[in-house]
Amino acid sequence: MADIQGSYDDLFTAVPSALAELLDDGDVGGSVAVFVDGEPVVDVWGGFADPERTVPWERDTIVNVFSVTKTMTALCALILADRGELDPDAPVARYWPEFAAAGKEGVLVRHLLGHTAGLPDWNGPVTELYDWPAATARLAGQAPQWEPGTAAGYHSLTQGFLVGEVIRRITGRGPGEFFADEVAGPLGADFHLGLSAEHDHRVAPTVPPPGRDEDYTASAPGQAAAPAAGTGDGDGTATAFRVRDGNSVAWRRAQIPAAGGFGNARSVALVQSVMACGGSVGGTRLLSQAGCARAWEEQFNGEDRVLGMPVRWGLGYGLFGSTYGWGGWGGSLVMIEPEARMTVAYVTNQMREPSGDTRGLEMVMSAYDGLKGLRA
Repeated sequence: MADIQGSYDDLFTAVPSALAELLDDGDVGGSVAVFVDGEPVVDVWGGFADPERTVPWERDTIVNVFSVTKTMTALCALILADRGELDPDAPVARYWPEFAAAGKEGVLVRHLLGHTAGLPDWNGPVTELYDWPAATARLAGQAPQWEPGTAAGYHSLTQGFLVGEVIRRITGRGPGEFFADEVAGPLGADFHLGLSAEHDHRVAPTVPPPGRDEDYTASAPGQAAAPAAGTGDGDGTATAFRVRDGNSVAWRRAQIPAAGGFGNARSVALVQSVMACGGSVGGTRLLSQAGCARAWEEQFNGEDRVLGMPVRWGLGYGLFGSTYGWGGWGGSLVMIEPEARMTVAYVTNQMREPSGDTRGLEMVMSAYDGLKGLRA
């Protein structure tokens, strides 16, 4: 059996066992964390950080978690809403006047957070993703593909720029700086929106699915498990996003708040435990209980035009029964269970084909096994 490092409560042995099974099945590396009441009951990792399997996955190894990043950006927006600086019911143009172009004067902030704004596709070159003013100007000039608020279509790359620019207009700070100052810093969380060179040696590059190479592209439509970090199908002109793009230095340095976050399971679980625990973790309060509850406000319930499957969108999070959270292209996932004050995070550098990837769900179910014993 694969060697698993870290620590865990004896009630939660199913979680490290599940990670070991994945590594035994051929996965390169990964980490899992389970927090209950804001404290870690599981913090484990194993495998390797490199495709050649020569560099062990360490405690502080970090990886691109792709669309799990959306939960970090959503948290930033909810914090601003809780402070009264951001009104989810306000037109986006109140904060970002240029956005009113091309018939978007009626697009509300909640439409951005709920994937109902009608701007799901990134149609510019990949290199423009690394240029914040150019990326946001492109989106400000686009017309919506449907009447905003009437349908949902997963804004896989665009959501981060849309919400992030609203954050920037309100605070004068990019979403990466706001997150570092207001979330990661106070919590002591090793999660980054825009990664500086000093952390490059800790990054585990993304490994394509078996039989694929770094030209493997994201494809959102019709997948069942972890949503892609690439573009939607839209009108067929959306830009293809490849593994090699996500592994590039340019991607690391840029602020791509829908898909460009770097962290490990511990940091993901720590940050999102704020939402599981009513806005406060370890004596640090980021928002109120009412501010957390906003995540549950249903924005859409039905078939997502891009994902091609039924989805319930809350305010920045996917809603799943008594839980909420989101997954990333490649398999990473975070799930929040407020009733149990539990957060489960799984991150990996090993991609699998999306249609059959249930690894994150397996980790969540393993964590529930431990929770039963904890609450007994």
